[in-house]
Amino acid sequence: MLIDTTPMTLSDVGAGVPVLLLHGGGGPASVAPFAPRLAERLGARVLTPTHPGFAGTERPGGVRTVPQLASLYARLLDELGLDDVTVVGNSIGGWVAQELGLLGSPRVGRLVLVDSVGVDVPRHPVADFFSLTFPELARLSYHDPERFRIDPDALPAEARAVLAANRSALAVYAGDGMTDPTLLPRLGGIAVPTLVVWGEDDRIADPDYGQALAEAVPGARFELLPRTGHLPQLETPDDLADVVARFALAGGPGATGRPAAAASA
Repeated sequence: MLIDTTPMTLSDVGAGVPVLLLHGGGGPASVAPFAPRLAERLGARVLTPTHPGFAGTERPGGVRTVPQLASLYARLLDELGLDDVTVVGNSIGGWVAQELGLLGSPRVGRLVLVDSVGVDVPRHPVADFFSLTFPELARLSYHDPERFRIDPDALPAEARAVLAANRSALAVYAGDGMTDPTLLPRLGGIAVPTLVVWGEDDRIADPDYGQALAEAVPGARFELLPRTGHLPQLETPDDLADVVARFALAGGPGATGRPAAAASA
């Protein structure tokens, strides 16, 4: 489909309450198995766009930053006429979700930030993704890295091309540091219920980083998942689906669509 003049690849599964599921640097494959699981658990229609440029898709020159991605998805929700949307974003997808929340779209009902990057937290840097080998990346990303370790050289050429496209697109959107120094102080402008979910064994961005993110969003809750790293949707998908469902079905911390008066950890 086209949003304005931007081609968009969009997966659409399930029926019910609308969920916008935003993938991280691993591309759409990193959330593809989770989408139907979440749709079933929540009774939801789960929409999963591919960020332009990922998985070999076209990326127009006018889509180069995370805020531009957020604006694109705000227009997608307008185009589809969806309301009270739960936005779930992992890693850089969580960064996009933060910017989408800051746009103040009336179509966004709540945010779920899953091991999200984007903010700059003193003494808790995001791992230097682009300097890591694949074994190092697995070690930092998972509670049990042996389950998910891959050897790119053993993959078929098409799969290697997808990995290269994802890495190239991530570099365009996230830059070298995977953060925006202006983002953390702006998060006080998010006015929808927000849940921050973190894997206790995430070493891409540690739990203290996640706690700092939650504390910056008015009324946000922070929930830690045991035996989980940076990608809960792959490592402990049932636990993540349950957490998202409880939050979304309760309407978030405030059933009126406004944040609760005080954060809780």
